[in-house]
Amino acid sequence: MDKKSKMQAEKHLTGTLVLSVFTAVLGFFQYGYSLGVINAPQKVIEAHYARVLGIVPLDRQATNASGEDGAIPSTIPSTIPSTVPGTVPGTEAGGSAEGTLAPPEDLAASPHVLTMYWSLSVSVFAIGGMVSSFTVGWIGDRLGRVKAMLVVNVLSIVGNLLMGLAKFGPSHILIIAGRAITGLYCGLSSGLVPMYVSEVSPTALRGALGTLHQLAIVTGILISQVLGLDFLLGNDEMWPLLLGLSGVAALLQFFLLLLCPESPRYLYIKLGKVEEAKKSLKRLRGNCDPMKEIAEMEKEKQEAASEKKVSIGQLFTSSKYRQAVIVALMVQISQQFSGINAIFYYSTNIFERAGVDQPVYATIGVGVVNTVFTVISVFLVEKAGRRSLFLAGLMGMLMSAVAMTVGLALLSQFAWMSYVSMIAIFLFVIFFEVGPGPIPWFIVAELFSQGPRPAAIAIAGFCNWACNFIVGMCFQYIADLCGPYVFVIFAVLLLVFLLFAFLKVPETKGKSFEEIAAVFRRKKLPAKSMTELEELRGGEVA
Repeated sequence: MDKKSKMQAEKHLTGTLVLSVFTAVLGFFQYGYSLGVINAPQKVIEAHYARVLGIVPLDRQATNASGEDGAIPSTIPSTIPSTVPGTVPGTEAGGSAEGTLAPPEDLAASPHVLTMYWSLSVSVFAIGGMVSSFTVGWIGDRLGRVKAMLVVNVLSIVGNLLMGLAKFGPSHILIIAGRAITGLYCGLSSGLVPMYVSEVSPTALRGALGTLHQLAIVTGILISQVLGLDFLLGNDEMWPLLLGLSGVAALLQFFLLLLCPESPRYLYIKLGKVEEAKKSLKRLRGNCDPMKEIAEMEKEKQEAASEKKVSIGQLFTSSKYRQAVIVALMVQISQQFSGINAIFYYSTNIFERAGVDQPVYATIGVGVVNTVFTVISVFLVEKAGRRSLFLAGLMGMLMSAVAMTVGLALLSQFAWMSYVSMIAIFLFVIFFEVGPGPIPWFIVAELFSQGPRPAAIAIAGFCNWACNFIVGMCFQYIADLCGPYVFVIFAVLLLVFLLFAFLKVPETKGKSFEEIAAVFRRKKLPAKSMTELEELRGGEVA
């Protein structure tokens, strides 16, 4: 940014603009907090589930079965004796089957029930996001950006309240319901927040302010991990408060939104309220003349009117959009199926398997690294380009996944392999934030023009949340089944994503929407605007 641009940016950076952007990205802070908060207190919450449901953990069953511990677990009625594998209950040690109570038939399966409830507690958050992602455009246009964020914030407050009161009822039901409702909020917020921030930001600051949502996410993850420490809130007494604490951010956002001006672009382009749009601009820009931006909005309004909206069905049926849609969906799938959410959701458990003495602190270290490299990626993405960073990130994650697998597999033979696994996890997160983390969200918007963009963002958001749910629901089962080789699956997927990105994902840096769209429509561009994708395809543009 040159000296003139810097002075212009500083001129536009008013207190109202700072307040508006800060208030909006509190929605992404809650999203990040919800992603990370379920990680650290996993064992404490699972133990509480076991007590509420009368479930015997597998290790307790094994202890009783082997006769090494004569104590009867508190979760089993005292009338049920322990059993020895391979004998009929009540007949071991010469006893008779008559007159004794056999354990319930589903006792052996109870640990799997516990795993199911825990996996659902983790992943139901994404179901809420999947369901609500399709309604973002409708509610944003119907209520306006500020009022929509205000209304949907009620979902966050209700969801966090349910989790905060989990000990006063069936905890597993309240937590699952609370995370589902919070997911509904986050699905809506993840669409409304970027929409509002981009529309209130001046051109000179739009790129910088538009990256703050990713920083808010990783900050929320980090704070949830710190508060999840045992001596803070991640203990048997305080974990409901830990789960429901982002309700404080929701309340803060609710009241601050009352002070924020409506998006001037929404007022002018969607409602045609010219005077109200001018007033909103003056609040956001200070004493600057609003007429230049009003003229830009008028041009945007005319362009939007000239281009018909495209439905989700048309995205898939029209050959004009099909290739771009495939790229948009694949970058979202690669973000989630890369294995990053397995790290976010279960890193404490992974560090524990790697032999780390204090796995929770290692998880916090992951959060710190995640935050630092998110800031770094803000500067890298405009210098190195989207495609090159995306490829570099996938390659680095692939090598880290292989190293993680080797470290976990050889841990029993070499104690120092725990360090290999731990370093691999940190590198995995670093490479994620370099490219596959931030790029999929905004590259989708760059792949489509005004007409098909809302439908494309909706289907991309749904795809992202759906993959998030699959990883959250299935990872624990897969990890139990595959043991130290679980990240082989992610390594294979990363290789597929890397090859796809190399062959199909175009470089969008510095390209207009028309240039990018023409690549996918296979129309010939002027020689000076040939994209890197065309060169990879040998210039085969009809």
